[in-house]
Amino acid sequence: MSVGTGNSTTAVDVRIMTRTELALHGVALDAPVRRPDGAGPSDDGHVLVDGANAALPRNHGSPYSVRDGKVWLGDEDTGITLTTVQRPAFYDLTTADGIRYEQIARLHGSDVLATTVVQTCIRYGESDRCRFCTIEESLRVGATVAAKTPAQLAEVAEAAVRLDGVKQMVMTTGTTTGPDRGARNLARSVRAVLRAVPNLPIQVQCEPPGDLSWIRALHDAGATAIGIHVESLDDAVRRRWMPGKSTVALTEYEAAWDEAVRVFGPNRVSTYLLVGLGEDPDELVEGAGRLIDRGIYPFVVPFRPMSGTLAARDGITAPSADLLRYVTEGVAAKLRAAGMSGADQKAGCAACGACSVLPAAGG
Repeated sequence: MSVGTGNSTTAVDVRIMTRTELALHGVALDAPVRRPDGAGPSDDGHVLVDGANAALPRNHGSPYSVRDGKVWLGDEDTGITLTTVQRPAFYDLTTADGIRYEQIARLHGSDVLATTVVQTCIRYGESDRCRFCTIEESLRVGATVAAKTPAQLAEVAEAAVRLDGVKQMVMTTGTTTGPDRGARNLARSVRAVLRAVPNLPIQVQCEPPGDLSWIRALHDAGATAIGIHVESLDDAVRRRWMPGKSTVALTEYEAAWDEAVRVFGPNRVSTYLLVGLGEDPDELVEGAGRLIDRGIYPFVVPFRPMSGTLAARDGITAPSADLLRYVTEGVAAKLRAAGMSGADQKAGCAACGACSVLPAAGG
């Protein structure tokens, strides 16, 4: 199909189109809080756009700039406000053994603490690696440590809540060996953090565990929500972009999603869907609709090539703004019809919303 611009004469369409362009092309801005590498989605700066969390590429070649707290396109005021997230106080602390707190967990948006509990992945060899991922690159440059202990995460979480008003936490992991695929470490970490900071909403993220009982274990440890990220529902796209991860069949994802909805409840389960991997946009929107029917929030995010990824090495570029707008608006309409909001997940990527245009589109 061809993706048109739709009726771009209304204020709503213009605003969403501007947000999609910002998500893809970023803004000419230096941001005190940024995430240059890791599992994705971009070399971004963390800002507030119209008061909501947003992670935008820091691009000094962008046509968009910020003056007096407003986003400008050349000499035109877009009507969108933007302020940077300030460096958090907990970044200035270190553990007793000299590890900077920033190496253990980072601020995302203005109020989300995020960590990769295990910064290595069994699928990171070049023949298996997800082409959009740089999970081990931040480890290679010394920005993080390979494995965070539950005690370290509890120490940092307590400081981030106390000093910087963090309201939720996200824990992800590289895939590990064994049937839990990383869930065991996540469960230990959740329990430790909640002993230090009771009632902090936490989302955990991992591949479908080979043993689905780990989903119940994560819930019983105290996790509020879970992300089981497939990135694409098209098997040909999965094999091309995620050669290692695609060996986990979609039927395994479906079984894990359904068990997670049973255990965590509807709209406490999410999955990333990346726009720009070559999947047919109508099929992507329809697939997102099937996920919504299952009680799963499809977190639609644009692919943006990060430095150090195989995709960037091969010159693969981000999708067009028209394509991102088309898919985002289609999925947002289905979410609204189902009465699902990312904010209702309480913790995680969908609750934060920074990396997607869905919140701006009403999803």
